[in-house]
Parts: sequence; C-alpha cells; structure tokens
Amino acid sequence: MAVTPDAAASTPPAKPRRPSLRETLAVYLKRRVLVVLLLGFSSGLPLVLVGSTLQAWMTQSHVDVRTIGLFAAVGIPYSIKFVWAPFVDALNVPLLSRLLGRRRGWLMFTQIWLMAAIVLLGLCDPAASALVVALGALFVAAASATQDIVIDAFRVESLEESEQAAGLASYIAAYRIGTLVSGAGALLLVTHLRGLDLGARAAWSAGYAIMAVLILVGMTATLLATEPQRSNVVNAEHEKEAARSGWLQRTFWSAIDAFRDFLSRDLAIVVLVFVTLFKLADALAFSLSTNFILGLGFSLAQIATIRNGVGFIATILGGFTGGFIARALPLAPSLWIGGILQTLMILAFSVQAHLGMNETVLTLTTTIEFFFDAIGTVIFVAYLSVLCKNPLYTATQFALLNALAALGRTLFSVGSGYIEHRTGWVWFFIVCALSGVPALCLLAWLQKRRHFDGLSPA
Repeated sequence: MAVTPDAAASTPPAKPRRPSLRETLAVYLKRRVLVVLLLGFSSGLPLVLVGSTLQAWMTQSHVDVRTIGLFAAVGIPYSIKFVWAPFVDALNVPLLSRLLGRRRGWLMFTQIWLMAAIVLLGLCDPAASALVVALGALFVAAASATQDIVIDAFRVESLEESEQAAGLASYIAAYRIGTLVSGAGALLLVTHLRGLDLGARAAWSAGYAIMAVLILVGMTATLLATEPQRSNVVNAEHEKEAARSGWLQRTFWSAIDAFRDFLSRDLAIVVLVFVTLFKLADALAFSLSTNFILGLGFSLAQIATIRNGVGFIATILGGFTGGFIARALPLAPSLWIGGILQTLMILAFSVQAHLGMNETVLTLTTTIEFFFDAIGTVIFVAYLSVLCKNPLYTATQFALLNALAALGRTLFSVGSGYIEHRTGWVWFFIVCALSGVPALCLLAWLQKRRHFDGLSPA
C-alpha cells in the first residue's frame, strides 16, 4: 500500500541505534584509540617529573623548603597554554610537518623537545643552583604543555564521534599510568640506582634520563598514527594564507578567528559559563583534601597507600565506566549522570569528617571520590571535544575551554580555606556539593533550548 505524504510526515523519525556491548568494547581495540592510549602515557609522564618527583630530589639535596614551595610556579605553562595554542593551529613545523603531516609533525617536534628537556633537567644540580633547576623545569613544563595542546587537537580530529568517549577513557588510564611511572616508579628507580653505589646526583640524573627515554612510547604512537583527514582542508587554507601574510600575522588572526568562530554559535556565552561551572564543586572539595586527611590523623604512608593505590585503580575503572556511559547514552543524559555523581560524591567527605579517623571509611571515600570523578571527567571532556568542530581552530578552542574548566581549581578555590575556617569540615563539603547545583541548572536550561541536538560523542 502506498504511503501518503501526510502519513509519511506523521511518522516519527527512527531513533538512532545504540551500540551493543560488543561494539562498545571493540572500539577500545581500534588503532586510532590505541594510538591515543599511547599518547596519554606520553602526556602524563612529564607532569610529575616537575612536581612531586622534583620536590623529592630537591628535598634530598637539602634545598630550603621556602624555595621548594616557590616551584609551584613551574606549573604555570599548563594553566596558560591557550596563549600559544594558536601557533599550533596556524603554523606547520618545518620539515616534520612535510614528512609526517600537520598534527603529527607537531607531535614529533614536541616529543623531541620534551625528551631533550627532561635530560637537561636531570643534568641540573639542585644543591648548586635552584634557579637553574627552575629554568630546566620550566623548559620541561612548556614542552609538556605544548604536547598536551597537540594531543588534544589530534585526538579530537582523528577520532570519530563514536570513538571520542572510548579514546578519552583510554587516554586518562594511560595518563595515570604515566604519572605513576614518573612518580613512584622514578623514586624506586633512583633508590635502586643508589643501591648500585651511584652517587645521589648521578642516580637522579640517570633516573631522569631513563624517564626521557620513555617518551619513545609517544613517538611510537606518532609514527603509528595516521594524519587526520581534516588536515587536508587546513593545509589548503594555510597555503592561501601564507601567500598573503607572514607567520606572526597568521597566528594573531588565527587566535581572533578561533574566538569569533566559537562566539558566533548559538548560546555560546551560556555554554562558556556552563563549562566554567561544571567541575567547580569537585575542584573546591579537592583543593583541601590532603590537608583534611592529614588533619584527621592519617599518616603519609596511609595517604600514599589509599589515595595513590586505591585511588589509581578507582580512577581507571571510573574512566572506562564513563566511556561506556557516554557511548551508550546521548550526551545530555550522560552529562546529567556525570554531573550528579561527581557532586554527590563530595558528601562522602562530610561523612568522613563526621566519623573522623577511620581507615575503612577513608578507603571507601577515596574509591567513591576517584571513581565518580573519573566518570564525570570523561563525559565532560567528551562534551568539550565535540564543541571543537572547526579543524582550523581545534587546538585553540579546546585549550580555551580546558582553561575555563580549570578555573575552579586555579582561581575559585583560593578562598576555600576561608570557607572551611568559618564552617568546619562537615559543612565545608556540603557547601562544596551545593556549588555544583548552578551547573546542573544550566544543564537543564541548555537541554531545554536543544543545545545538545546534533552533539554526540557516541
């Protein structure tokens, strides 16, 4: 029987088929996702080398604690990397981009830079000059932050929408493994080298050199990867721009156009506010977590075992769970799940504060914290990834969104100590949980305005 136009118009559109469990698991074995996994290890490795591992080296070198405290500024490049992200979008790396492609050329350049920087940092001597060590650490941090810019852009452009969440889960798992290797792994390595009758400085230098060699994991991923198809369109645009203007002018206008492109979208300002607020609650809660746990009477050994050991496992499991959720459900419901879980989990800290020093409760609190936060993080970053649609500005726009999302950790949390001083720990964590409500309200408003129609990481 023929279908009349009226009947056809009244027929509701078929819902898109959700992937089966087998398809959900199989995506993790795709070559593009495995490449992102290896890049995640390369991204996580240098972070701790200029953080807690460097602090341990300086402490053993008898550097004054006030000087060690100033080394927190070494992390500034990670917070302001959006400033030079337009260079990554607008320019190609001589020779490497011609041999490997636009994004892969930048990946290889930053990895060579990173390997050299880690070796140079290992050759420094904290006992002789803390300033030289600081400059070496900044060199590593700048290389690491630039690699992060390129990896984020490469991941967004190379993975299909159905692979974004799985790619993020793999990336986060490998990232945490990288931080574990350059943290606890580096300290154990230096201890072993000291046992081979190497002097302290020689052991630390050798340890950093071995960490630098591990960047080969990222280089291998770069060589195994294929250049994103979007780069062909961008390369053609770059050739036209190169004929009309110099590299500095191209970079400047690339930055301006990246912001203009995003702000021209419907509900852009509200989206930016939502991005800023979504991770605010857990950022506020995490800002004083170590101080809180130590204040309850737990030892450093207990914190290392529970927070680093149990927390590490919970983060990996939570990351993959977040990937499954984002692939199985549309984006808006996924964000609801992630947002509610990462907000409610803060209340576990209030329970811990009420019960006091209890190792079993701390283990449970840590498991809830890291597991639920990883779920929310994977889903949220998948959302940020699908917002970066234009291949001309992927690096710049993602770096900007990432910087806004980090404001809770880098800016808004500076007053958290004053809040706790007035409220006490139980109510402090309740206040932190309540600070997540505005983001959920904006999520409801954006969903009502159909912002998420056509956006999907799965």
